[in-house]
Amino acid sequence: MTSPLTAPASAGRWTPRLWGTLLVLCAAMFLDALDVSMVGVALPSIGSDLQLSTSTLQWIVSGYILGYGGLLLLGGRTADLLGRRQVFLVALGVFALASLLGGLVDSGPLLIASRFVKGLSAAFTAPAGLSIITTTFPEGPLRNRALAIYTTCAATGFSMGLVLSGLLTEASWRLTMLLPAPIALIALVAGLRLLPRSARERDHNGYDIPGAILGTASMLLLVFTVVEAPQVGWASARTLLSFLAAAVLLTAFVRVERRSPGPLIRLGVLRSGSQIRAQLGAVAFFGSYVGFQFLTTLYMQSLLGWSALHTALAFLPAGALVAVSSTKVGAIVDRFGTPRLIAAGFTFMVLGYALFLRIDLNPGYAAVILPSMLLIGAACALVFPSLNIQATNGVDDHEQGMVSGLLNTSVQVGGAIFLAVVTAVVTAGAPADATPQAVLDSYRPGFMVVAGVALAGLLITLTGLRTRREQRTVVITKSTVLEAGAEAEAGAQAGAGAGADRVSVRD
Repeated sequence: MTSPLTAPASAGRWTPRLWGTLLVLCAAMFLDALDVSMVGVALPSIGSDLQLSTSTLQWIVSGYILGYGGLLLLGGRTADLLGRRQVFLVALGVFALASLLGGLVDSGPLLIASRFVKGLSAAFTAPAGLSIITTTFPEGPLRNRALAIYTTCAATGFSMGLVLSGLLTEASWRLTMLLPAPIALIALVAGLRLLPRSARERDHNGYDIPGAILGTASMLLLVFTVVEAPQVGWASARTLLSFLAAAVLLTAFVRVERRSPGPLIRLGVLRSGSQIRAQLGAVAFFGSYVGFQFLTTLYMQSLLGWSALHTALAFLPAGALVAVSSTKVGAIVDRFGTPRLIAAGFTFMVLGYALFLRIDLNPGYAAVILPSMLLIGAACALVFPSLNIQATNGVDDHEQGMVSGLLNTSVQVGGAIFLAVVTAVVTAGAPADATPQAVLDSYRPGFMVVAGVALAGLLITLTGLRTRREQRTVVITKSTVLEAGAEAEAGAQAGAGAGADRVSVRD
């Protein structure tokens, strides 16, 4: 069902209410990204205050990822079935309450539980919010502009989380947990007035309960296994058995979806080459960036001795570049198309990661670090909005939540998997003699993995460009042949007519 707000959007005029709707959705996405990045800088203070071990601290981050990545598929389809507005607002309210709880607790398990609930609620707000945009704004320039602004808020939130955490942690780590609560409450109140109502899907052929259980269980187990693997060992019996169990659950999930009259995920969506490239691109994009940020933060704080705020400011140019470009990306997509922008963005990303390999123990920020940050910022500005546009284009309104959940799942699973891989590579190369230079040398293979993942994303995108060129060539060739045939037929008819005239003259 298309929103009544679509009419003013399609006419090219954004009413104040339409802008308000977009701002509410952007606020929720900003909070999701802010919460992911903000907690990392506060971990040392949390561990010291609550007397938590390193493994327990890790679960403050992983608990959020587990809830978020494990339930996105269910969240996206729930938004389609039960109404996007209702699902979004309820989940946003839960997010606000969990934020308040996280800032008040005095035990590690309760803090981890609050983080899991926040991740769970974000798994419903993210796909519901994205599907509200794609059903409110018609496909084309207006939707591209809205998605560019929306995804820019996510990237800005991720960057601002680092800076805000550095500032707030100086006073108390609890402020980093409490900050999202009032923002979420303001967005909730505004959303009650501004968000368009959407009807529940009536002809959905029933609820896919077995698919929901299998899909959620398989994603939870996969994310849990990847998160735990660096601690328990990638080749340990526990890890291998967990991966095997996740594979069995995923296989059962696919079988159920193929037979279900109302599947959680309609597998036919994945027959589209552009859809597959968008999903794989999301895995490579976020996987490489999360790995890069993790290693760079360790490098700056552990080896260079920079403060949390100093480290956050080092990342700021990338976020600032994304924020400044937000209003321009939609127009660039309209002109060049998503495959070209994604390819250009991944190229910038690979170059930025490659240049960062020049780091040493006394780097000049302007000469060594800043060029990489600017290239990576340009990459984020181009790739993230384009992936969202490419994944949602050509999809019916009643499946927008499903596709949005699938895309966000690709983002989160990619981040979890490649962060674990990068951590394992760095841990495996950890030197016995932990001199600063030896530690730096152990980081380099991790940075090379990051660059390799981005390069894989570029190669995947280039296959789409080649496919488009081949299709264009076929169309042009076919058109030329048809035109030549038409001309030949016209000539033959003209010749026949002339011959007939000459015969009649002779007669």
